[in-house]
Amino acid sequence: MTKFNGYALLAALCAVVLTVSAAIYIGAAADDGSDRGALAVGRPDPRGAAAPVSAGVWVGAWSAAPSGAEPGTEPAGMSGRSVRNVVHTGVGGTGARITLSNLYGQQPLSITHASIAVAAGRNEAAAAMDTMRRLTFGGAPSVVIAPGREVVSDAVRIAVPQDSDLLVTTYSPTPSGPVTFHRHARQISYVADGDRTEDVSAAAYTGRTPYWRYLTALDLLSNEAVGTVVAFGDSITDGVTSTVGADSRWTDVLGRRLRQAAGSGDVPRYSVVNQGISGNQVLTSGPGRPADNASGLSRFGRDVLERANARVVVIDLGINDIARHPGRADPDRIVAGLRTLVREAHAHGLKTVGATLMPFKGHGNYRTDREQTRQEINARIRSGTVYDEVVDFDRALRDPYDPRRLRPDYDSGDHLHPSDKGFRRMAEVFDLASLKGAAPARL
Repeated sequence: MTKFNGYALLAALCAVVLTVSAAIYIGAAADDGSDRGALAVGRPDPRGAAAPVSAGVWVGAWSAAPSGAEPGTEPAGMSGRSVRNVVHTGVGGTGARITLSNLYGQQPLSITHASIAVAAGRNEAAAAMDTMRRLTFGGAPSVVIAPGREVVSDAVRIAVPQDSDLLVTTYSPTPSGPVTFHRHARQISYVADGDRTEDVSAAAYTGRTPYWRYLTALDLLSNEAVGTVVAFGDSITDGVTSTVGADSRWTDVLGRRLRQAAGSGDVPRYSVVNQGISGNQVLTSGPGRPADNASGLSRFGRDVLERANARVVVIDLGINDIARHPGRADPDRIVAGLRTLVREAHAHGLKTVGATLMPFKGHGNYRTDREQTRQEINARIRSGTVYDEVVDFDRALRDPYDPRRLRPDYDSGDHLHPSDKGFRRMAEVFDLASLKGAAPARL
């Protein structure tokens, strides 16, 4: 055989291999809702690598930090029932994957079927036509999640419009309580008896719940966003006084602002996910092992650094360290804790935006010495020595006639948490261009 003919044969063999490989990938991406719809298996790369044969990158589309064990769910859990979580996504995408958590479970959680679909309308349990997809885990329709662990589904092809509700449904046949949940969803989800995971109709979903159960994250393969902003905070970030089902938390409004301004000037194309937990503190965790309402310091890695393609973290924590401290909280310790979060973010390439702490005069936990601590912490935040960038929620929402209080129309009525108008104002004061850029280089 001549040298030339040898090269020709080698080239022909390479072409055959490439053709077969392409056929395998295209088959794996078939949009039929079956196991072949899986685009990726196992735990995702948090930096957001794209799946084969798909344009875009993985970004966080929705999240809810696990806040504890749901009262009254020991020992049965949600056995024999289908849990249909309703979640809202700002950005759209062509593929999806979910994270399920058994963080607070005391025995294995068996999920025998799970599904995802686009909701037929806002706040509905019915699925839109031809959007129901079965989810798999390592290629199988069932998965067992050990106590204290979580699992990421395979990716599935699904066309998700921006600004839409999604239905994520799980079925567990056996007792597995207590249930890992997020308490203040500000969104109604649904429950049905029996395995109704792939029901398109809402007829069986007669149970209603204000919680999100098991589900802690939804990622989308998107060409609308190139990174994720993670909002990390307490009840103010959680949006506990926002209107139920209206998606009016400050994080929701910020996400809409970013989508509307995407591509203009220096505004980055980012999605926004919410990792607020009501009552959360920088330094102190709640009781139990694992701790209910884990401190910001202890949950930062799980709830921020593991989010898909996280680029920026907005931190709004510290008011509960002040308001719930039995004496006068030490501002040095709180600021040191915040700086620790910043160092962790920088070590993983995330830029930090820090929020000043808003006033709370009139609330039951208000005291003049606590107000002094708040002012001291805010002065350090404004000085630029804590975060890379600052968003001044305090200045934007305080009453000009009494800066120790929220402005009346921004106050939900409890003198601590904003109204819907107040949440909207929080999102409006962001300089969107400040979200662009990387963490400072470490010398």
